[in-house]
Amino acid sequence: MAVIHHTTLKPTKLELLTAWLPTRPWCAGEGAPRLAKAGGFRLDDPQGEVGIEFMVVSDDTGPEPVCYLTPLTYRGAPLDGAEHALVGTMEHGVLGPRWAYDGCHDPVLAAQLRALVEGRVQAQAQSVTDAVDREVTRSYTGPGLATEQGAVRVVEDSAEGTLSAAPDGTTLRLHRVLRPAPQGEPLPEGAVGHVGGAWQLPDGTRVHGLFATLHAGTTG
Repeated sequence: MAVIHHTTLKPTKLELLTAWLPTRPWCAGEGAPRLAKAGGFRLDDPQGEVGIEFMVVSDDTGPEPVCYLTPLTYRGAPLDGAEHALVGTMEHGVLGPRWAYDGCHDPVLAAQLRALVEGRVQAQAQSVTDAVDREVTRSYTGPGLATEQGAVRVVEDSAEGTLSAAPDGTTLRLHRVLRPAPQGEPLPEGAVGHVGGAWQLPDGTRVHGLFATLHAGTTG
């Protein structure tokens, strides 16, 4: 169980993301974004060492607000071989130095996200310790998934989102630019599983949509 510490971060997560987001191929804006926290959830690391957060942020600098899904992992030491995925470092008021990574490239997040799709773990509230997030939805129809740490790798990071693949042939596409959709809406063609969640638009409207879709033996 992850313990949520209500303390200071220097720089803050939003400050790190403000510098990092414009470097991503899926960033829809131009120039420096003006970010606000809009929602998200957490997953627990079975070993209790890595913080896993799926943060949703909104940017209202353009003609229309844009909401992004930014999965992050927080570590107490650098992750070997993941220099390309480093979002930045920060000083945590309780835990000390923390390395923040684009979680799609972190084997701990990759394994736990697939476990969430399959229903073997539950999404946790973003800011409350030991509380299930009831707004997160998931589904999966198929055989058991390969969730060993290190078995999943990112194969594409493009304007369409981030695609990761596992040795069992399944591919998981993260929808980085989020779009509201009614709950219960049919999944995209070929999808055999999903994770969805809720977030808040800049005008205060609460919406729900797809965060990720799982495809069997296809790139989606």
